Amino acid sequence: METKNDKAKLVRRLKIIEGQVRGVREMIEKNTYCIDVITQTSAVKQGLSQIEDLLLANHLSHCVVNQVKSGNTKKAVEEVIQVYKLKRK
Repeated sequence: METKNDKAKLVRRLKIIEGQVRGVREMIEKNTYCIDVITQTSAVKQGLSQIEDLLLANHLSHCVVNQVKSGNTKKAVEEVIQVYKLKRK
C-alpha cells in the first residue's frame, strides 16, 4: 500500500531499468566488451535493489504495522522473516 508519490517513484525507476535492460541486450548484440556489459548489469541489479528497498519500507511501515495493530502478529512476523530470507539470497 504505497502512496501516489511512492508509486510514481517505483514506476519511474522501473522505466529506467527497462531502458537499461534494453541497452544491455543491444550491447550483447553488438558484441560490446564484457566488462562494459557487466557494468551495466550491475546497474540494473542496483536499481532493482532500490525498488525492493522502497517496497519493503512501505510494507513494514503500513502492512505489517496494520497486521500488528489488528492482532495478527504471527502473520506479520512470518512476512518479515520471509522478506529477510529473500533479501539474503
